[in-house]
Amino acid sequence: MTVDFEDLEPKNKLRKKVDLSTWNIEDLEEYIENMKAEIVRAEAAIAEKQSVSSAAESLFKR
Repeated sequence: MTVDFEDLEPKNKLRKKVDLSTWNIEDLEEYIENMKAEIVRAEAAIAEKQSVSSAAESLFKR
């Protein structure tokens, strides 16, 4: 039996969409930059998890 470590982690629900209709342009631009930074952070977390998963797989395949 193999354990999928992703199954052990809590599933986070997506956040509610933010109403952007009342925001000014500067706030929208700052929001975009913050979201881009969050994407980079999430991609780094994914890469780290994939690296750990690959290392564990190779260790147990021997």
